[in-house]
Amino acid sequence: MTDKTRFASPAVASEPVGAALICGGKWHDFDFARVELLKLLGEVTEIRTRVAEDYSDLELIASSDLLITYTCDVRPSEDEQVALTRFLEAGGRWFALHGTNSVLDFLPDGRGSAPTSHDRFQRLLGSRFLAHPPIGRFEVENVAPDHPLVDGIEDFEVEDEIYLSRLEPDLDVLLQTHFTGKAPGFVDDEWPEDSPRPVLYLRSVGQGEVLYLTLGHCRGPYDMRPMIPVYPRTERGAWEEPTYYELLRRGIQWAMSAKR
Repeated sequence: MTDKTRFASPAVASEPVGAALICGGKWHDFDFARVELLKLLGEVTEIRTRVAEDYSDLELIASSDLLITYTCDVRPSEDEQVALTRFLEAGGRWFALHGTNSVLDFLPDGRGSAPTSHDRFQRLLGSRFLAHPPIGRFEVENVAPDHPLVDGIEDFEVEDEIYLSRLEPDLDVLLQTHFTGKAPGFVDDEWPEDSPRPVLYLRSVGQGEVLYLTLGHCRGPYDMRPMIPVYPRTERGAWEEPTYYELLRRGIQWAMSAKR
């Protein structure tokens, strides 16, 4: 006789948690990032995920319990920015990754310029990307070791992009790095002050919160078109580090713990 208990489903919550994953944009391997994030979301039985490439599905944002974004140069309209604001003010949690705060124009001389056209959106996130130095290895410091999101996370070294941003004053920084020097290729290319550069931070908005993790660069051979027909290498940044996946798992648990 078959032991039916072997196939019994584990106890789960009576209602699912609705997640919106927005993953798309420019200059990154969004196929790779999307698959990796969906695998992590799939580890949590209660989460049911819907996927988009931008913020245009206002119903998706309004009806979701949590929002996860991995984008670059995705520019929400005024209506979409209103929807994001309402999502947070109503108690939603937004786990934003890597280039979400990046809006970039290119000047005739090839330099990247960070316009203020989406300042409202970037203030909501807590930061506006301005530049990054060339990809390299740097140390990430845990400055809030008692916080549940980073409890037990030792200082670690990673190869990725250091995000140099204009920051809102009310950030609760959990992980940071330091940088002083040049960021060639950007209008904001001089960074003489060795100020802390947030890597992971929290920001409250109304009844909700933003959790921003700047790590997670990835790029494949076709992701720099039309500027570069075939990019000469594959870059996986922090995705090669177990600590990054631990931070992603904790961020997902954080986001779903405040189901509206």
